[in-house]
Amino acid sequence: MVRQPLLFGWMPLLGRRALFALALFVICFLFAFPVLWLILTSLRPESGVYYVHRGTEFTLASFAEVLQEERLVQAFVNSALISTLATVFSLLVTVSSGYMLSRFKGPASSTWFGTIYVFRCVPYISWVIPLYFVAQSWGLYDTYLGLLLPHIAVHICFFSWLMKGFFDGIDPSMEHAALIDGCTRWGAFLRVALPSAIPAISALGVLCWLFTWNEFLFALILTGNKVPMITVVMAQFVTEMGLRWNLMAATAVLALVPAFLLALFGQKYVIRGLRI
Repeated sequence: MVRQPLLFGWMPLLGRRALFALALFVICFLFAFPVLWLILTSLRPESGVYYVHRGTEFTLASFAEVLQEERLVQAFVNSALISTLATVFSLLVTVSSGYMLSRFKGPASSTWFGTIYVFRCVPYISWVIPLYFVAQSWGLYDTYLGLLLPHIAVHICFFSWLMKGFFDGIDPSMEHAALIDGCTRWGAFLRVALPSAIPAISALGVLCWLFTWNEFLFALILTGNKVPMITVVMAQFVTEMGLRWNLMAATAVLALVPAFLLALFGQKYVIRGLRI
């Protein structure tokens, strides 16, 4: 008599739902534990950051000290502004780019696809040094425009592929009917294709904003003192005297709030958009 392995013997008892619930609990725990530890660190006084799991002394002094620093407040505003502008301008180009790649076949479409394919295959970390010299020579270093343009370029290269996939999943018969009724190609795009792609555009908007908000490398290399970004300013608490963990954790918690709220309220759009 052949005995079944222990794992397969327990599977009928647990059931698929129980296994799914267990896996979901493990994943949530792995993600929630570092966030919980970060929040506890931000609420502890500076003398208690190395034993946050012990003691009952909590304070909001770290948050008050962080919000009193003008440079940090400016960094939050800059990060929000750059993220919003990068999202808006990227979607303006990406939506029409994805539509062109999906609906048109020809030299222009093939050239554009090959261009974004080449740029997307090159790791964007290899762009940093050339971008630094270009920004310096054009007078764009440590400016909003010098930081905004690389983010838009990265988003266009990546999200054009996604938008192409979304438009590929939309039946073009309604657009053909609109063309027969007298609409121009732009009219068919704006009145038929674009409304059908709203869930996908919303999903890409959320992902684009979060990517720019969390981006560190471009902000580190292309900015100085004039345009501080939150991901870079957060590192100012690393000094020759040590790390001020409570202030760094408080800044990180404040930076998590807008990203968490956007992900919370935008998750239905992301899920709906990715199902198209």
